[in-house]
Amino acid sequence: MGRYDFLYKMDLQHRAMAVYIYLADRSNKNGECWPAIPTIGRELKLSQSTVRRALKDLRKVELVETEQRYRTKGGKSSLLFRLKKM
Repeated sequence: MGRYDFLYKMDLQHRAMAVYIYLADRSNKNGECWPAIPTIGRELKLSQSTVRRALKDLRKVELVETEQRYRTKGGKSSLLFRLKKM
């Protein structure tokens, strides 16, 4: 049984699968990571809007939670991604 068998059995767009595997590859032992959306897009060769749609797909099926992070002076930082299944 492969690590991502559960993912392949789901009815997901290929963009969502690619983003999930990318996040899993970059996550810590708690399933958390915080790459910026432009970074994900650049490394997967996807547009930022495609990455956002993929994240929406993943949140909809409850594979990923996102949480906005903030800098010390209050400005927005990259999102915290928490994988629900690994």
